[in-house]
Amino acid sequence: MLGLTPLGAIHTAISLVAVAAGAMAFFRDKEILARSTLGKVYVVTTILTCLTGFGIFQHGGFGKPHVLGIITLLALLLAAVAGRTQLLGRASPYVETVSYSATFLFHLIPAITETSTRLPLGAPLLANAEAPELKVATGVLLVLFLIGATLQVRRLHSRNAALAGALVAPAL
Repeated sequence: MLGLTPLGAIHTAISLVAVAAGAMAFFRDKEILARSTLGKVYVVTTILTCLTGFGIFQHGGFGKPHVLGIITLLALLLAAVAGRTQLLGRASPYVETVSYSATFLFHLIPAITETSTRLPLGAPLLANAEAPELKVATGVLLVLFLIGATLQVRRLHSRNAALAGALVAPAL
């Protein structure tokens, strides 16, 4: 199926669940909330996607996809630390939100690469993962991520400012 190994097929299925959960979380909550059911599904399937990805060597040995998996796991760890502790002080909710959003970006990069180099069957859109069009697509994804992260940070800042204002409002 599409030139996938059995592990590759499992990896792809898990990653599709992660992307769907992440997209639904963004649509519903405007962010990935690790404490929500969607967020938990997203985090677990993202971890499984990374772990299964380490066993896939379609393009030779250890490479860029494996590095991206390590970076994704580190971003998940950073998000978890920021969400569960105050180690990062007032920046914690911002770091948590942007880190989870970055992991979603990290899903989309290989998704676009693998899809465009495998489909349509027999005549893929792009010849290989080094095609210049993929660099453009990655750049567009990065710009969209930066716009989304900026909007998320602004929304968190507004919410935190409103909460702080409610706490210091004088009693009548």
